[in-house]
Amino acid sequence: MEKIITYEDFTKVDLRIGTIIEVKDFPNAHRPAYQLTIDFGDLGIKKSSAQITTQYQKEDLLNRQIVAVVNFPKKQIANFMSECLVVGAVKPNDVYLLHPETKVKNGVVVS
Repeated sequence: MEKIITYEDFTKVDLRIGTIIEVKDFPNAHRPAYQLTIDFGDLGIKKSSAQITTQYQKEDLLNRQIVAVVNFPKKQIANFMSECLVVGAVKPNDVYLLHPETKVKNGVVVS
């Protein structure tokens, strides 16, 4: 563990389930990445840059549900504005996306 946080700190992080509806290559990214468009149901559509090209092909990501932080401020990444942070388990240089075991409604809170 790097840092101890309080339960109150954790409750500030808004984790939601979304479905990837579009995947594009991101040639302007510093490291290989995709540009994802994600449907979060009532929260709307958000975009994210994700360095997940070593484990996932674009076609494997379409219609896949993922977990993302949706309450970070927007972040400029090269010529792209990222609106959420897709969550995954990191193993040296690979990222393995976190996802629900069964399909759930987009926008469902993860706690």
